[in-house]
Amino acid sequence: MPQVRRVLLAAALLLLAGCAAVVPDDFPADPDGTLDRVRSEGVLRAGASPRPGWVDVADDPPTGREPRLVSGFADHLGAEVEWTVAGEEELVRLFEAGEIDLAVGGFTDTNAWVDKVGLTRPYTEAHVMMVPMGENALQSELERWLDTQPTAGGRP
Repeated sequence: MPQVRRVLLAAALLLLAGCAAVVPDDFPADPDGTLDRVRSEGVLRAGASPRPGWVDVADDPPTGREPRLVSGFADHLGAEVEWTVAGEEELVRLFEAGEIDLAVGGFTDTNAWVDKVGLTRPYTEAHVMMVPMGENALQSELERWLDTQPTAGGRP
């Protein structure tokens, strides 16, 4: 009986090793290369929609809780933030045109744009950031970074 267990364990280990070999090196991927472009060009193109308590657009650049997070994420990537201030509908149009990389505006996980843009998982109080649809490497990097930020509800 111990011999059968060893054979089954060896087979399971080989199967797991084979699964790991199937995952590509660039997983998750950005079909449009957003994360790589931000890192190589040093510019994170961010949209901001005004929302009291979250995003204040009276100043240039925008201020508030979420713009601070965007600036910190840009620093993490070695990039500067290039801000565009607009309403939600215009920000979604800019995403579809490939003109912005993420957007903030006190958005929640129940917003109306879920079928047009990617949303981070809620990072606090059901709030999310918008990212280009399908740009999974950018979204994953942002979510991992948010998880480390106490001001975003992450662990210090």
